[in-house]
Amino acid sequence: MTSDIGTSIRRLRTARGVSLRALAAGLGVSPATLSAVENGHTGVSAVRVAAIADLLGVPVARVFDPDGRGGPGPGVLVGTVAAPPAPVLDDWRSYGPLQLDPALTAALAAFVEVGYHGSTIRTIAAHAGLSVSGLYHYYESKYDMLVALLDRTMVDLDARMRAARAEGGDPVARVGTLVECLALFHSHRRGTAFLGASEMRSLRPEDYLRVAAVRRAQQQAVDEEVEAAVRAGQLAVADPGTAARAVVTLCTAIPQWYRPAGPLAPEQLAAQYVGYALALLGRAPLQDAVDRLDPSRL
Repeated sequence: MTSDIGTSIRRLRTARGVSLRALAAGLGVSPATLSAVENGHTGVSAVRVAAIADLLGVPVARVFDPDGRGGPGPGVLVGTVAAPPAPVLDDWRSYGPLQLDPALTAALAAFVEVGYHGSTIRTIAAHAGLSVSGLYHYYESKYDMLVALLDRTMVDLDARMRAARAEGGDPVARVGTLVECLALFHSHRRGTAFLGASEMRSLRPEDYLRVAAVRRAQQQAVDEEVEAAVRAGQLAVADPGTAARAVVTLCTAIPQWYRPAGPLAPEQLAAQYVGYALALLGRAPLQDAVDRLDPSRL
């Protein structure tokens, strides 16, 4: 139980971008003490759990149930292991500047430029304009930064996928909104999406399982809607499962070639990909799927 709570605290802390030192300072304990709690080497009182929840801005129950198994209802995309809290979205199609602390901004730039294994704490600190000790104020290791970036990437995409899926009025419309969502994300969030595709192999087993579970849930959402559309006679494809994977792979490959300075805005690209996907799945592009895109953004 001690180990489970410690793991939960570390996951929630990392997902919310709070360094071990910062949380320890807020609790009035040493970083070594908090590290021992997170690694399951020492216990933690109910009072301290409440303080941790308050500092991280989550309900106390989330510390004991970090994956929120008591919350989501049927049809909601969820993984099978702990995931960070989902962000609140005003509009799943809307993207502002990526909000990351200086350490994660620098780590993302370094990881995309030379890869996780090619980056060092010193190169990340240089990208951030910080000293090495200043970088450690945010995160304890390069690995912690990778985990934080991948967790945030998966949770952001998962929240957008949930909202996009809920918007569709029937299976084929939901296929359209899910493809649109994937294409928008992988063009607007090209850096973090590229990291998610290229550096999952660098994760430790427990972190890989958590991130991969979110990915599988997203693929499953597309699988289910394609299969439902085929059953309803809205799509005609011999192997719905393989076709759904092909569609998702089209979208996840976007960061490998897409450049913001190119001829297509993300919204234009998403409109094209909805058409490509529906054609691949055995139906001509639905005009209303394309019309849903906001022309003012094109």
